[in-house]
Amino acid sequence: MTDTVTIYHNPRCSKSRQTLELIQSRGVEPRVVEYLKTPPSAAELKDILAKLGKAPAEILRPKEAAEAGVAKDLADDQLIAAMVANPSVIERPIVVNGAKARLGRPPEQVLEIL
Repeated sequence: MTDTVTIYHNPRCSKSRQTLELIQSRGVEPRVVEYLKTPPSAAELKDILAKLGKAPAEILRPKEAAEAGVAKDLADDQLIAAMVANPSVIERPIVVNGAKARLGRPPEQVLEIL
């Protein structure tokens, strides 16, 4: 089961590093996806959003979105396309385990799905 855990990670983000350490401290070695280097596809992002139970606008980083010119009020498909093209606007870290996902803000939230 532990091989199904994936973290969408930014090593420069303290919350992302804390979340990764927390997962590893539980004996889980997740698949680490540095999403700034390898962004999820639109289909993958839709799947992650469904597992999170969130709309695209709910995982948008406001400051980065403003800098990238991504408006929060775009239609969902347009917002997803903008997130794929500008992965820095995606909130982080996101941890996926099977059919469930959690945002690691705070990091302890991911414990619900491990």
